[in-house]
Amino acid sequence: MGDGEKTATAGSPRGSEKTATAGSPRGSEKTVGLLHPGEMGSAVGRCLAGAGHKVLWAGTGRSPDTAARAQAAGLADAGQVAALAARAGVVLSICPPHAAVEVARQVAAAGFSGLYVDANAIAPGTAATVAAVAEAGGASYVDGGIIGPPPDAPDRTRLYLSGARAAAAAALFAGTWVDARVVDGRVGAASAVKLAYAAWTKGSAALLLAAEALASAAGVHDALLAEWDISQPGLERRRAGAARSAAVKGWRWDAEMEEIADSMAAAGLPDGFHRAAAEIFRRPPRHTSGDSVTVSDVIAALLPDRDA
Repeated sequence: MGDGEKTATAGSPRGSEKTATAGSPRGSEKTVGLLHPGEMGSAVGRCLAGAGHKVLWAGTGRSPDTAARAQAAGLADAGQVAALAARAGVVLSICPPHAAVEVARQVAAAGFSGLYVDANAIAPGTAATVAAVAEAGGASYVDGGIIGPPPDAPDRTRLYLSGARAAAAAALFAGTWVDARVVDGRVGAASAVKLAYAAWTKGSAALLLAAEALASAAGVHDALLAEWDISQPGLERRRAGAARSAAVKGWRWDAEMEEIADSMAAAGLPDGFHRAAAEIFRRPPRHTSGDSVTVSDVIAALLPDRDA
């Protein structure tokens, strides 16, 4: 299927086939390279495909689960990153924070000179590093940060964008379930919005788990839960959600906490809390699904083996 031939899908309002371009020197930016289609990336890719863009991904070396997500989202496999970079006018990076710089290096090494949009949960300082890598390779750089769940319904997912070509990047998402918003300021502003937001939402989840682990270590776990039930009734739902996230997403969130800590330090603020939050998210064993995760299992994983 050629550029512009896709009709609206779950990621785009029914009947909307409006195509937005961003004016890259590589020609039509209706061809977007997505690195890589995880849970969030595949949903964003589906939105772009539904808006009429051809969306490529690089399947070489990726897992069968990733391939299945990409196929379900309507993405076309370009094979290698270099082949994707050669065909795309835009490259959109949505990957774990620790991989953001390396993904940019791979794209730059391929000689990409289009529009590079980094939508990862990275510190403004890391965004500056990614920008330098992308621009040294000849690309234009836009800083981005995603807030909310994968865009599988309207009014749930915001993509904050900053930099000289932020408006061009935002135009790609016109008519989709991704609410693209341009943030005033230079590169790093969108990342700052994302990390300041996550500093509370994900940081507070780590604190909640740590507090419960402390009560467990002190032998007063049941008393704490009883008190929470009296004075903080909303925490029952939140502690279950925090435990599921730590088990399923902690392997990504630990790097995000480190990026937040770096941002705090750069701003002259204490960074220790989010360094500790990163450790909280590192300790639970990794689960592929939250269905079988219990709070007690996660709390036990946070505590050292006292018999050792």
